[in-house]
Amino acid sequence: MRVAAIDQGTTSTRCLLVDEAAGEARVVASLRHSQHHPAPGRVEQDGEELLRNIRAVLQAAGQVDAIAIANQGESCLAWDRVSGAPLSPVIVWQDARTAGALAALGEAAEARSKAICGLPLDPYFSAGKLAWLLAELPEVAAALEAGRLRLGTTDAFFLDRLCGSFVTDIATASRTGLLDLSTVRWSPELCALHGVPMECLPEIAAVDAGFGSLDGTPVKVSIVDQQAALYGHGCRRPGDAKITFGTGAFLLAVTGDERPAPSDLLPTVAWRRTGEGTMFAIEGGVYDAGAALDWARRIGLYAEPSELDGFEGPSALGRGLVFVPALSGLAAPYWDRQAAPLFIGMDAATGRADMVRAVLEGIAMLTVGLIEAATASVGSIATVSIDGGLSQSAYFGRFLAAASGRAVVVPAHHEMTSLGLAELCGADIASLRVPARRFEPDGSVTGEDHARFAEAVGKSRGWRRF
Repeated sequence: MRVAAIDQGTTSTRCLLVDEAAGEARVVASLRHSQHHPAPGRVEQDGEELLRNIRAVLQAAGQVDAIAIANQGESCLAWDRVSGAPLSPVIVWQDARTAGALAALGEAAEARSKAICGLPLDPYFSAGKLAWLLAELPEVAAALEAGRLRLGTTDAFFLDRLCGSFVTDIATASRTGLLDLSTVRWSPELCALHGVPMECLPEIAAVDAGFGSLDGTPVKVSIVDQQAALYGHGCRRPGDAKITFGTGAFLLAVTGDERPAPSDLLPTVAWRRTGEGTMFAIEGGVYDAGAALDWARRIGLYAEPSELDGFEGPSALGRGLVFVPALSGLAAPYWDRQAAPLFIGMDAATGRADMVRAVLEGIAMLTVGLIEAATASVGSIATVSIDGGLSQSAYFGRFLAAASGRAVVVPAHHEMTSLGLAELCGADIASLRVPARRFEPDGSVTGEDHARFAEAVGKSRGWRRF
């Protein structure tokens, strides 16, 4: 089997060609796309550009037996049912424009949201974004009136345009804030709460249900990127956990075939394969991981990836230099969009390398909070598997192991989202899922360090951005 596994991410679209017979996987194409920031707190993309990039990277794969597509998750848009033309930009998961409107729904609405879909009323999720499109864009309201409106996450748009299938998978649907986790169907109550017409939403299917074909090749799998990575890491049993470090950092831990109990992290559908039951997980995120490093690079703190390694002496945190990477606010378990990014502890001797080191450590420390919260829900987590750009920094891996008190494993192949897609298609990837590095905790991060970072997070939340 040859699978074209397409990872349509926040900053780029990549295609991994997985050749089962040859036992190899290679990236055949990667294209970056534009992000637009029309106002503070707003992040948008062009749906047509994303679609063009999917077609382009797929063409680079050549002849394949199956196609699988991972999507960004909560990013969503509106489009015309007849022409297929977007009626809005893609509102990206990082976008915070709906914070005020969601807060205005009140505590009772928040409680109902958590009870039904497990998610808070946070701008991260799709429901508020879809409500904003209906309320603010006349062309969207006009399409609704004319019976031509389609609403959904980016996967539904891609599948509609590429295959003529207006469908989303169950894992992506669980990221919208509109899915009833008990019935795994759209919730009439939550759709009414947000003013989202349920008839405009896509059908919900298993992640490997088959989604039509593109130029004669079947599109076998569609799933949200983080859940694809969870599958790619081989996480199948309760307590198995992975963290993907991309634009944000996302921890998922498998909980089993029953809806997770309430906790500081979020219940989500991990996957449901055809003919099988639903597998659940808990999820927690850091909004700014790779995004924080991109910011550090843009302002001149470093220029090359090699500068993210080779640090000497005590950690920045141990020397009192702390960075809280809250450029987009703080995600789980704080859900505080107004928290501000900040450096604490700089003096006249602080240099750029010190600040870069503090950025790496700040990302790791927020991630440790996710691991601890997951442990409270699923029991012991002895090992965490990580992938994504930051996983390539040996310093980051060592520091995360020390700060979390757990072994950190970095697979040799770090395109775990795409490997998960290929495996969900039926490809055997066992030979590709091998560890390249393993970092053991060494006690170098102390309780005092944890207390210092917790204090800085408190100051970040007190120093309001708006």
